[in-house]
Amino acid sequence: MHKQDVKNRISGHSSLVAFWDFQEPAGELRQAQGPYGYVLSEQEGPIERAEEGVFGPYSAKLRFGQWLNLPRAACPALDFHGKDTALTIIAWVKREQRDNRECQAVAGMWNETDKKRQYCLFLDLHIWESADQVCGHVSSTGGPTPGHPWCMTTAIGATPVAQGEWHTVAFTYDGAYARTYLDGRLDVRETYNPYAYPEGLYAGGAAGADFTVGAVYRSGAMGNFFAGHLGGLAVFNRALGDDELAQLV
Repeated sequence: MHKQDVKNRISGHSSLVAFWDFQEPAGELRQAQGPYGYVLSEQEGPIERAEEGVFGPYSAKLRFGQWLNLPRAACPALDFHGKDTALTIIAWVKREQRDNRECQAVAGMWNETDKKRQYCLFLDLHIWESADQVCGHVSSTGGPTPGHPWCMTTAIGATPVAQGEWHTVAFTYDGAYARTYLDGRLDVRETYNPYAYPEGLYAGGAAGADFTVGAVYRSGAMGNFFAGHLGGLAVFNRALGDDELAQLV
């Protein structure tokens, strides 16, 4: 499907919360389209506007160590929590080839340091014998999984996300299952995708996690950096179905 058609489907979707297409030049705030014009601010210097895009001629090129931040108090519609909550995050990414094997956070409300985890779309989590796949992290407690040093509750696909290529990665949660998608299809993996999780999502309250893009707060500092191009990011307040996601590639 032509990307303008995809953009129109996203912008006109009844469940859209916010959609960023990253056409702004370096040094400017990135403002969302849709019912909530939430603004992402650059962290660790201006984020380059690369002349290679998905929903226009440009994309944001995050260097390792950069990320975008949206304060929690400024984005109440992104505070998904409770047992009946539902969401979808879709990102259009081009991973950068690098030696660092740290897992990469794409977007979510996920603060490991203060045990304020809620939800986050990741790549390359190194748990459950995984690497390089799309991951949808969910937590009902905010802290690590009992018996483990980290949170282990996550949907993880089967297919590695290639570096140096554009891919559409997505994560949904419907209150019962977390699911991950690669290029518009459910990337089925026994036990882990779909991942049964009826516990719901942690309610962080006023002191909960910010919405961050390209990194999360962990071990007392920002980390789990995504490095590469970000061509688009969309968040919905419903778990989109397989057919819907196939139309948004």
